Amino acid sequence: MVDTVPLRDAYRALLDAAATVADSGDAIPAPPAGEWNADQILAHVAIVSAATIAAVSSVSSGANTTYDNRMALDTWTIGRVIARAGGKAGLRDRVRLQGDALCGLGGPMLSEAELDTPVPTLLLSHGTVLVDQPVPLRDLITGLAQVELPGHTKQLLALLPGGGGAEPAM
Repeated sequence: MVDTVPLRDAYRALLDAAATVADSGDAIPAPPAGEWNADQILAHVAIVSAATIAAVSSVSSGANTTYDNRMALDTWTIGRVIARAGGKAGLRDRVRLQGDALCGLGGPMLSEAELDTPVPTLLLSHGTVLVDQPVPLRDLITGLAQVELPGHTKQLLALLPGGGGAEPAM
């Protein structure tokens, strides 16, 4: 079983940062060229979360799956997710509910064999391949808690006045 407490904590920290940024209103300067604003960051996280939920669901149903984050980096797709979620509040609700789903699905529901299932994975960041090999499903889940969500939490907080500039998008 995967301990989902760190995942739940990482989603909570991300959503707290998103709320802080949203509450800052017009005080938020535009991000540096080539970086994402808060809505784009949340849409990216929503896409990554949905892909993770899909991978978990596929493995638990006995189907083969892959994990590829390229759609989560596509600006058109990010814009579409923002529009369909209904903006800031809708994005935060979506990410919160996806976090709840992953914590339920990725923890007690999966067997050790399912968690150890190798998932062909392609992860890119700024056009650079980070991972291009099979990754155990458990590592996709824990990677959200340890790397992806904390990185985007920092990226959100960097948008605040005096935040020191945006962290690179994942």
